[in-house]
Amino acid sequence: MARAAKALGGPLPALVLMTDDARLDDPLAAAHALPKGSMVVARARHGLEPLARALLKMRCTVLIAGDPLLAVRLGAHGIHLPEARAGEAAYWCARFPDMLITASAHSLHALARDHVDAFFLSPVFETKSHPGRAALGAARANLMARQARVPVYALGGIDARKAALLSGFRGIAAIGALVA
Repeated sequence: MARAAKALGGPLPALVLMTDDARLDDPLAAAHALPKGSMVVARARHGLEPLARALLKMRCTVLIAGDPLLAVRLGAHGIHLPEARAGEAAYWCARFPDMLITASAHSLHALARDHVDAFFLSPVFETKSHPGRAALGAARANLMARQARVPVYALGGIDARKAALLSGFRGIAAIGALVA
């Protein structure tokens, strides 16, 4: 997966681990296993701060999901916003211009938001995180990524075989595929 992600190219990290309370028992072990220079989006319903503190001691870029004030307080590299809150990016960009800001996107319309450094487009393929949700498919997702004004990460149901079908993306984000 790391090789496929890196082949997509660009200045941002190519490989991203999305932590997940339900699907990732040991996010710290998964983060330790990442290649140097990877990124982790810390997401947790409970215990986000201790998780983020531990991740910030590692050799990766760390974004805090959904809690910009925590990200600022801990000195994280940036924040990750859900699609419904992507409009907040302008505010956080103005207050903290050096902070990396990413957001989730599930449509071409969502990819048009301003003040976001990168998007996570999902679900590209059928995924265990959102069973029953219609996947975009490789062809549609590739086209959407190419039309975006900022880098886009592919997320959702990606494994090494499916990663070979991707083009136009900055990199790959995953949960299950990055767990040994």
